[in-house]
Order: sequence, then C-alpha cells, then structure tokens
Amino acid sequence: MTGYDRRPLVAVLAANTVSIAGSSLTLIGVPWFVLQTTGSAGRAGFVAFCATLPVVVAAVVGGPVIDRLGRRRVSITSDLVCAVAVAAVPLLHFAGVLDFWMLCVLMALSGLVHTPGLTARSVLVPDLAERAGTTMPRAASLLDAVSRGARMLGAALAGVLIAFLGAETVLLLDAATFAVSAALIAVGVRGVRAAEPQRLAPVSLKRYRTELREGYAFLVRTRLLLGITVMVMVTNGLDQGWSAVLLPVHAREDLGGPTDLGLLTAVFGGSALLGALLYGAFGERFPRRVVFATAFLICGAPRYVVAALVDGTLPLAVTMAAGGLAAGLLNPILTTVIFERVPTELRSRVSGVTMAGVEMTMPLGGLVAGLLVERAGLSHAMLAMGSVYLLATLSPLVFPAWRHMERPAVREDEAVGGVVDGAVEDAAPGVSSSGPSRPSPAPAGPTPRP
Repeated sequence: MTGYDRRPLVAVLAANTVSIAGSSLTLIGVPWFVLQTTGSAGRAGFVAFCATLPVVVAAVVGGPVIDRLGRRRVSITSDLVCAVAVAAVPLLHFAGVLDFWMLCVLMALSGLVHTPGLTARSVLVPDLAERAGTTMPRAASLLDAVSRGARMLGAALAGVLIAFLGAETVLLLDAATFAVSAALIAVGVRGVRAAEPQRLAPVSLKRYRTELREGYAFLVRTRLLLGITVMVMVTNGLDQGWSAVLLPVHAREDLGGPTDLGLLTAVFGGSALLGALLYGAFGERFPRRVVFATAFLICGAPRYVVAALVDGTLPLAVTMAAGGLAAGLLNPILTTVIFERVPTELRSRVSGVTMAGVEMTMPLGGLVAGLLVERAGLSHAMLAMGSVYLLATLSPLVFPAWRHMERPAVREDEAVGGVVDGAVEDAAPGVSSSGPSRPSPAPAGPTPRP
C-alpha cells in the first residue's frame, strides 16, 4: 500500500454514530412508551427482557455466520431489518392495532439482528485502522468516543423530542437512523477485502459447532478474558435494569419526566465521551489495572445510592457526570486488552462469544428490576442492585488474573505460542483455519460495555 485510506474507517465510525444515536432514542423511547401506555414497571422490564434475550442468542451463534456471509453484508441487512421492526411499533400504534405481545415480538426481532450488525462493523476496525495508519489504542479510543458521543446526542434529543412530539415520533426517527447507517456501510466499505465473505470450509453442522467451540475454548483458557467477561456480564445486567426500568421510573415519579431522563442520560454519555478522549490522549502513560479498577468503582454503585437516598436532579446529575467520565476510560482499555490476546483467525468467533457472555444477564436485568420495583419499591430496588454492582467492581482488586491487564511483552520464542505472563496458555491450538497466528493487537470486536 503506497498510502493510507481513511475512508472505510470513517464510514464505519459514522455508521456506528448514526446507529447508536438512534438506539439511544429507543433506549429512552420504548420504556417511556410502555410506562405511558401501561403504567407498569413490570411490563417495562418484560419488554426489556424480550429485547435483550435474542441479543444473547445472536451473539452465541453469530461469529461463524458473520465470517461466511461477509461483514459488510451482515451490517447492512441488520440495519435494514432493525429499521422495519422499530418503525412498525409507532405505525401499528397509530393504526390502533398494536397489542403488547406485538411490541414484545418487534423488540425481540430488533434485538436478534442488531447485535450481528454491531459485531460485523466492530471486527472490521483492526483492518481499517491499519489501512488508515492509526495506532491500536487511539483507534480503540476513537471507536468508543464516537459511540459515547452518539449515545449522549441521542439521549439528549430523546428527552426533548418525547416531551414535545411523543415517544412514537422518536421511534420513527430511530428507524430512519438505521436506514442511514445501512447506506453509509453500503457506500463507504465497498471493495474492502476484510468486509467480504471469508473463504472458509463448506458449511456443515459439525464444522459450525467446531468453530463455535473454538471461540469458547479460547475464552475459557484465557483467564484474564474470562474474568473480564464474567465481571462485565454482571454489571451489564445491572446497567440494563438501571437504564430500562430504574432511571425511567425515577424520572417519572420523582424528577421532571422525560426531559430530566434525557438530560441525565446525556450527561453520563457526554462525560463518558470526554473520558474516552482523555484516555486516547494520555491513557497509555498509566497502569491499566489501576485505572480500570478505580474507574469502575466510580461509575457503578454511586449513582444507584444517590438516586435512592438523595432528592432532586442536580445531585444525581453530578454523580452521573463523574461516573460517565470514569466509564469513558473502560472500553478503550478492554478493547485493547482483549484484542492484544486474540489471534486474527479467531477474532469473529471470540468476539461473538465475548458479546454473548457480557450480554447474558441483560435480559434478566430489566426483568428483575421491574419486579423489584413493584414488590420492594424503587429505593430498595436501587440499593439492592447498587450493592451487587459494588461487589462486582471489586474483582479486579481481588483476583490475580487481572494483574495481566498490562501490555504483554512478547518474546521471540513465543511468536506462535501464548502471550507472556500467563495471560494465555496456548494461542489457539486446533484452530480450523489454516496456520497458527500470534495474537495481533487490534481495536476490534464488540467491546464489553460498562
């Protein structure tokens, strides 16, 4: 290559920005729509359960499928199906025929296809970053920064638009963002070899199980990645309960309604964007484990406690601003650590497995939060879930495997084997694709999202 080509990377980042901004509209719009039309926190939690359960299913089986169908094709198809599913909710409501079960089915369909699309785009980033001539930590920070910024923008718009136009209009706008994302990938990632279908062995159930098993085996064998997955699995479930049930109910009952809900979510997202940018600029100077553990303690339990015990929007906004700033440091670290240790030929499989792991508890998070609110009250539900969050975020300070978060120093005699310091016992024995490969640093993959 005689020069760098930044256009495909820019297209992927732009598509993620548009798509995630739209998803933020749904993140606020759907719970508010359910609370508005049913008045039930339990039903809001059940809709969140229906929307996130298929996400886990798609992540479990999606890795090998993405490689064979092609990352560009999967991303485009995912966005178009999501656009139809999300648009159907307000259109059926306007027609007077939307039943609760229909809402659940449409949210389940959206969740089923959305994850493969995100995975397909994110696993392209290592190749596109190299093509653009940027470094791994900066690409990881940039990927997280645009995602955080999109969530902030989408949340702020959602609060205002729901207040003035209604939740139904917000969902129609979300559908439009999916269509724009599909167009960006269709045009901007054309001709990129890594985005096309991979020439793998013919599809068979046996080979599919083998490839899927390789991803799980690599994760289980790599103690640090397993620890990351388990920890973020717990915190993601709690975060789902917070965003889908606890915060919307708190905004409706104790704060200023959808405007305050959008404001608080935007404050968290904006601060997280700043945190991601700061890590991209200065983060490589500091020990990863110390930064990661401290940031997770700040961004997790405090918001639950403040929301439960302190009245008013301002104290919670300050707490969420501090928490968001800390949260912005997390994903660049996780992205870098994970893909320093994953061989290139296992990237989609391990990414799918990791995504499945970290999202496994998300369906239960919303469901449990809704049940806790209805049976124990909002404050008790927040304190209970905040306590579990605190225990989960202590794990990097307790378990020895987390000491291997620092950048591994790969020796010459380990070019084919595992990463040093015991982070990986064997790189990938028995991988079905041809030839061994040493772990290659890459900011790809669906990052475990705190």
